[in-house]
Formats: sequence, C-alpha cells, structure tokens
Amino acid sequence: MSLLGPGLSGGKTATDPLLVEGYRRCAELTRRHGTTYFWGARLLPADQRRDVYTVYALCRLADDIVDEPDKLDPAVPGHGEADPAVRLRMFERHFWDAVLAGGSDEPVMAAVVDSLRRRGTDPECFDRFFRAMELDLTRETWASWEELRDGYMEGSAAVIGEMMLPVLEPHTPLAQEPARSLGLAFQLTNFLRDIDEDLDRGRVYLPQDDLARHGADPHERTVTPAWRAMMAEQIERNRALYRDAARGVGMLPTPSARCVATALRMYSLILDRIEAADYDVFTERLRVPRRTKVAIVADVLTRGPSHRLVRT
Repeated sequence: MSLLGPGLSGGKTATDPLLVEGYRRCAELTRRHGTTYFWGARLLPADQRRDVYTVYALCRLADDIVDEPDKLDPAVPGHGEADPAVRLRMFERHFWDAVLAGGSDEPVMAAVVDSLRRRGTDPECFDRFFRAMELDLTRETWASWEELRDGYMEGSAAVIGEMMLPVLEPHTPLAQEPARSLGLAFQLTNFLRDIDEDLDRGRVYLPQDDLARHGADPHERTVTPAWRAMMAEQIERNRALYRDAARGVGMLPTPSARCVATALRMYSLILDRIEAADYDVFTERLRVPRRTKVAIVADVLTRGPSHRLVRT
C-alpha cells in the first residue's frame, strides 16, 4: 500500500474548510501538549510546519486513546468506549479507512491523511506505531534496555523520527539513523521525567536489570544513593542518543536544521533539570522555563543550528 496520491485528500484543496479546520486543530493539539515540537516547528516554513503538527496530532490522539480518553474530542472514534483496547482498535481502523479512502469527514484525520499523502510517508511506520500502542495495554515492565528499546520504543519513538523525515526534507538518506536516535532520545527523556506519572498508571519504563543492579526501586518514590546512581546511568545513555541524533542536523536544509536543533536543545535540557533536582522526579514535573526556550530560539537563529548543540 502507498500513501502517495495526486493532489490533496479526496481531491480537496488546501483552502477547503474541512482541511483548514483540521490543520488548525492539529496545530492546537501540538501547542497544548507538545510545546517543544511547537517551538521547533515555528522555525519552519508554513507548509512544513503544518505537517509536523499532523504527525504530532496523530501520535498524541493515539496516546490519549490508550491513557486519557477524557481529553479526547467526542468526534474521535472510540471516544465513548470503556475498554482501551477497543478504543485503540476503533481509532486505528478509522486511520486506515481514511488512508484507503484518501480522506475523512473528520477534520483532524482529513488533515493527517492529506499531509501523509503529500509527503509520501511509508505506511509501514504506522503499523509499527500502533503495535507499540497496543503494548501499553499489556506490558508494565521491561527486562532490559535492549528489550525496552527494540520491543517498545522502536514503534513508539524511533518510528516517529522516520515519520518526520519526509517533512524535514533531508539532503541524504543517511539522516534516517540520527532521526531514529532523536525519537529514542526524546522518549527516554519523557520516561525519566515522567516516572511518577507512569507509576500511577502501573507502568515502569526503566530497565528492570538496571534497577536491580543498583538496588533502586521507583515504587518507593524516594531519592536514595541507589536511585541517584541508577538515574545518572540512564541520563548518560540518554545523552549518548542526543549526541548521535545531533549528527543529523547537518544533513538537513537550514530551516529543518533550525527546527531540529531547537527541539533537541530544549528537550535535552530536561536532563539538566533532573540533575539539578538531585534526581527527584517524584515531587514535581520538571520543565524548561519559557524564557530559556526563547533564548534557545534566539541563539539558533543568530549563531546557527550547530552551535552548542549537545553536551560533550
């Protein structure tokens, strides 16, 4: 199956009210929930910016379908179902039906399919993505970093980097591996920041063998010497992923390089915030202040996307 097709979804034009509304909602979803994506995308031309928003919106809706259905618009398929597995199946079916039809009557999905068709995104990415979402319904722990990375994050994170590549228009296919590393880096940062929130959902996205080796137990929600050592190890792993991802910035045209560099710098600063809090991710959700984000954007625009990209 290919998502490639002539024109826009269902023969609609970019000024069609349904698509205009869909793209507006995708941008709003990104602004509300994915502030780093939103800030980075602001450095892109309008056509690329809206396509970043559609990728984020699709992934965000699928995540909310599983975990937070109360946040969903009632128009989203599966919204009223009590069983999260049923909700996810309905949402995935809606996505594939829209892909096959070349569009949808629901604004967000109409915009998503329009964007994916224009960009020629490989549909196999979305199969991997939905299979990873299913794992959130059946898995609570992961035995090792390799199992977490290859069994779950492959479809929930690395593949997001692949979805973004057609939008970022890289100069070379070699940009794929750094893009995958960036997806992994972003999600591992989420895992480390959101340990407390994930515990409330009954999940631990930390390798069980690393926890056991250090004698650290996240369920205690207490910062101990063992907890600090375990978290320091995870943060170094995370920074290695950011360093690998940084290789891809030079493989992108200038607007895309600025976008990625901005998002990379903003997100990796969360690791600094965790360290500054003495690895306490239980008391509050750690964030990068708005003034710091403004400073990063200004620095990227004035000194270039490769300046101060990652910590060595």
